[in-house]
Amino acid sequence: LVRSDLNVPLDRSGDTPRITDDGRVRASVPTIAALLDRGARVIVTSHLGRPKGEPDPKYSLEPVAARLSELLGRPVAFAGDGTGDIAGARAHEVVASFGDGEVALLENLRFAPGETSKDAVTRASFADALSALAEVYVGDAFGAVHRAHASVVDVPKRLPHAAGRLVLTEL
Repeated sequence: LVRSDLNVPLDRSGDTPRITDDGRVRASVPTIAALLDRGARVIVTSHLGRPKGEPDPKYSLEPVAARLSELLGRPVAFAGDGTGDIAGARAHEVVASFGDGEVALLENLRFAPGETSKDAVTRASFADALSALAEVYVGDAFGAVHRAHASVVDVPKRLPHAAGRLVLTEL
């Protein structure tokens, strides 16, 4: 489970949202590619904007999955279902269908109230759900490491964890 910072600006003036600066997506590629090259099954997580703990299509990470796929040169399965159940049935379905060296992107973490909740029980419940998807956690969201969010603080308490290449570079 890789926590990336894919919080990119989107131009929503057309029919399909378009990323206007993919720098953060590009910055996530070295960590993801290194894991894929070693045969890992990679589940990427991130937030995008501030959707207030509920699904909002304008903050979907689906356009980011497409760009990440282009940069990695391989398919990126998008595990969003529009419900806000980030680590629910759709995520489990995608992960269960994975082979070695495959990658998926979960929907925007901030669609789930547990990601940013100040209530420790709510945050812990969401962290448990995310942790159930993976065996190892890689923190690679340098722009978010200071946040007391479930995917940044609580998940690494539940799984063996490491810093990603972007975080190591920034340190």
